[in-house]
Amino acid sequence: MKIVTNIVGILLGLLFVSGALFFFFGKLPPGPPEDSLPGKFMAAFGPTGYMSFVKVLELLGGVLVAVPKTRNLGLLILGPIVINILCFHGFVAKGGWSPVHGFITVAALFLLWAERRAFAGLVKR
Repeated sequence: MKIVTNIVGILLGLLFVSGALFFFFGKLPPGPPEDSLPGKFMAAFGPTGYMSFVKVLELLGGVLVAVPKTRNLGLLILGPIVINILCFHGFVAKGGWSPVHGFITVAALFLLWAERRAFAGLVKR
């Protein structure tokens, strides 16, 4: 189980690290058309620097999730980002799901389940 957890952690971490690095090096594929709802949504965040902040957190969280000793802190950082990715594709993009979104969701939930004892203190009194 520990080997599977480490492999999933490394893959999830690499996914977020690569996404952040593609953003910072300007190598992302073209986004949605500017006249679409997702295009307008993303255009609102571009000039504010909000996406740069999110990508820094993705980079940090991805590195932390890939390292087993810091995985829990990485999951705490990436948790809200994963939820926002799912909400964006569910509500704004109206179902623009891909297998990558499925992997992100399943991998994050799997790692959260594998580390549930460490997170139990957050929900127990």
